[in-house]
Amino acid sequence: MKLKSLHQSQLLAVCLLLLPVTTLHAEQKTASSRPNIVFILIDDMGWPDPVSYGHTFHDTPHIDQLASEGVRFTDFYAACPVCSPTRASIQAGQYQARMQLTDFIPGHWRPFEKLIVPENAPHLPLEIVTPGELMSSAGYKTAYFGKWHLGPESHNPDQQGYQTSLVTGGRHFAPRFRTTPPTKVPDKAYLADFLTDKTIEFMEQSKSEPFFVQLSHYAVHIPLEAKQQMIRKYQQKPKPASGINNPIYAAMVAHVDESVGRIVAALEELELTDNTVVIFTSDNGGLRQSFSGGDIVSTNAPLRDEKGSLYEGGVRVPLIIKWPGVAVSGKTCAEPTISVDFWPTFAEIAHANPPPHQTIDGLSLVPLLKDPSSHLHRDAIYFHYPHYHHSTPAGATRAGDWKLIEFFADGNLELYNLKQDLSETTNLAAKNPEKAAELQQKLADWRTSTGAAMPVMNPKYDPARASEFWNRRTNRPVPERKKTRIDQVN
Repeated sequence: MKLKSLHQSQLLAVCLLLLPVTTLHAEQKTASSRPNIVFILIDDMGWPDPVSYGHTFHDTPHIDQLASEGVRFTDFYAACPVCSPTRASIQAGQYQARMQLTDFIPGHWRPFEKLIVPENAPHLPLEIVTPGELMSSAGYKTAYFGKWHLGPESHNPDQQGYQTSLVTGGRHFAPRFRTTPPTKVPDKAYLADFLTDKTIEFMEQSKSEPFFVQLSHYAVHIPLEAKQQMIRKYQQKPKPASGINNPIYAAMVAHVDESVGRIVAALEELELTDNTVVIFTSDNGGLRQSFSGGDIVSTNAPLRDEKGSLYEGGVRVPLIIKWPGVAVSGKTCAEPTISVDFWPTFAEIAHANPPPHQTIDGLSLVPLLKDPSSHLHRDAIYFHYPHYHHSTPAGATRAGDWKLIEFFADGNLELYNLKQDLSETTNLAAKNPEKAAELQQKLADWRTSTGAAMPVMNPKYDPARASEFWNRRTNRPVPERKKTRIDQVN
């Protein structure tokens, strides 16, 4: 029987039978040597949104306190500029190109554009061993709360090793957000508060044994919705002379910050602080404006561009990790790192080894927590986004201070030295053709090694209709009034 034809629970059982006893199972360690992990994933939070990353209008005291007690990564990247592929990279520990899951699910379709983009996988493959399965096998209680966006209910976290799960999304106030499984939600409850409540309840119920919980917020994703009292605070707060300082968006950032504060306070009350790793990050860069118009939400300055683009504003995101006794407090780490690194980090913390059938592209971040000035043993990180969104299909690689972006429609290359030009203002490809060629070849070799699917020229290309969105299910154009809804799901 092929492994892919097995139900997830059957597959995991087969893996456990086939592998040596020590492969997936934790070493025999005391509970104190296997710290709890709270992984907080924000949706669409830009790199400069927290005060500790430079924002001058937002208030993020709890996130900033986390940074003062842990390591703040300055050069950390989401594996993709939109959500589903980055989320897949976290769950798989591998670049999403290997899974052919390279756009948000279900993705945009523009049938008259210059390129026909690769078909996007409809879900995270069930044969992927997720952190839920890895940590469960290592003796951890596991839970997932919030946005999943990796397939239909048949592929939800409860089918991927998370013993407790509640998937939500849609809007920010009840009863307009959905829960799977259906759960009683107080009327007018704010989703970020509701998810934080559920996470704290799980921690309280699991405090006597190691636990792993992912809190996956839907905030700060559009639609812009926040509690009126917090909105009024930022409407009345004096604004800096520059920047995009949207009071509703600032209020959403504050709600996320409150969530972090409540999680940290609950750990302290449960006397779990010293034995818990807290990780805070985002799934892609910040959104400046709805693709089809609407409010200006934020800016990623000094980074260029936004979500949906392979410029720094689309992929560079905050990362803060607090691990008392291990992570050096109050330090920054400038080593280029990426979301595929979370999986092996979890594995090292839990003393568990990856299964041999699953390629792990990431490297553990634990050495960087102990010595933030050290380096990981790899020469580059990679990006593959062969889709139309806020930019055109492209791939990118960062090697040291150098970054190359290759645009697939015209073959154009853009080369930047990020140490000298963080805002990617000066394309050095013509001045440094050897470096551009070197990184282009490195990127091509990586695509070959991962089996990355590439776009092809479109015989139906029509410049006059290139910007049209179509619905793949109905094979019809998406009405103008519904385009904003497209943005609200990715």
